[in-house]
Amino acid sequence: MVELSLAQLHPSLDDPVLLSMNLLNDIASDHPQAVSFAAGRPYEEFFRVEQLYDYLGTFVTHLTEVVGLTDEEARRTVFQYGRTKGVIHGLVARYLEIDEAITVDPDALVVTVGSQEAMFLTLRSLRVSPQDVVLAVAPTYFGLTGAARLLDMPVLGVGDGDGGLDLADLERQVAAARARGQRPRALYLVPDFSNPTGVSLDLATRTALLDLAADLDLLIIEDNPYGLFRADPATRPPTLKALDTRHQVVYIGSFAKTGLPGARVGFVVADQPVIRDGRPAGTLADQLSLIKSNVTLNTSPVAQAVIGGKLLRHGCSMLAANKREIEVYRANLRHVLAGLAARFAAGGSVTWNTPAGGFFVVLTVPFAVDDRSLRRSARDHGVIWTPMHHFHTGMASSHQIRLSFSLLDDASIDEGLDRLTAFVTAEARAPSHSA
Repeated sequence: MVELSLAQLHPSLDDPVLLSMNLLNDIASDHPQAVSFAAGRPYEEFFRVEQLYDYLGTFVTHLTEVVGLTDEEARRTVFQYGRTKGVIHGLVARYLEIDEAITVDPDALVVTVGSQEAMFLTLRSLRVSPQDVVLAVAPTYFGLTGAARLLDMPVLGVGDGDGGLDLADLERQVAAARARGQRPRALYLVPDFSNPTGVSLDLATRTALLDLAADLDLLIIEDNPYGLFRADPATRPPTLKALDTRHQVVYIGSFAKTGLPGARVGFVVADQPVIRDGRPAGTLADQLSLIKSNVTLNTSPVAQAVIGGKLLRHGCSMLAANKREIEVYRANLRHVLAGLAARFAAGGSVTWNTPAGGFFVVLTVPFAVDDRSLRRSARDHGVIWTPMHHFHTGMASSHQIRLSFSLLDDASIDEGLDRLTAFVTAEARAPSHSA
């Protein structure tokens, strides 16, 4: 019988970053009755199976009646292997124009298997030698860190500061990396309701970041899964890509939160010109498409058709398509913040931030939490959350936990916060713990 030593496989396979998601899934599976504040999943109560047929039919009708395809061509579009860059690129470009004020040539878009593939393709294109590194605002979504690990691309943390990004630290980190002989290629960040902190950048910081990145000769990878979910839509700032006049920003989007998570459809806008031997060679999107053609070939046309149909049903506006969900997330955020205030004294040892939208709140507690703490919380108190050390490189514990409220109703939030309070009280009184 053949046995493979883990030591002879890629070192990322034994990296805690890649194990984080499996850990949370395993704990949830072991404790099915626990209230979970762990998963950043969209609200499920509006899901209807018949929507899938409706969206698919709407897209096929669009192909024949608007695009002008024959019935045979429309069937082939949905059933066969598809265009590597995607078959709904025009609709995605229209959505970006309507909801995000981003004007982009549809051919500069690549429709991907979720935003995770978009991250992987982008990093793969930028990772040329062992000296290439990517910077990321810490704490960082572990999907980005995991993709970089698989590509042997070091991730350098940049301080988040008071406003979600420490620009001075970004400049220091770039200078220090170059002094070490490294080549910083890009800065990754989630400017709107960051995962895990829920923090957003204000307009002044966004503008200053674009100017600084130009001075530093640095690309920006903007990941925007939560931008539509602002508690006060009147205060919604433009995306970095909408402000981008220099082709500095590679923009990653996803329909997992706004469309249908099971479809696994994301996209990347990569309109940076590429030059070969001094001559134009298309855009970065063309290069990402080449990589994709050797990884996943194409994104499922059936999945794209479902998302395309949802876009068409709502005038290519995901703001319009998510009116009910947006209200749920706003209400849930208010409910969680009010619930925390009712359970923990103001000015006490337990504190939390107050995001202006999104899916997440970060709780700071007066004791260190780690994966063993999480297991005790699930086992003894029936509540699950995400330890924040999973979003920091090299940390085994911290004093913070991430609470995701997107999937829950009011009763579950109340029950979960009661159980969380019991856990915090018990842990604060315990002098030490064994494994």
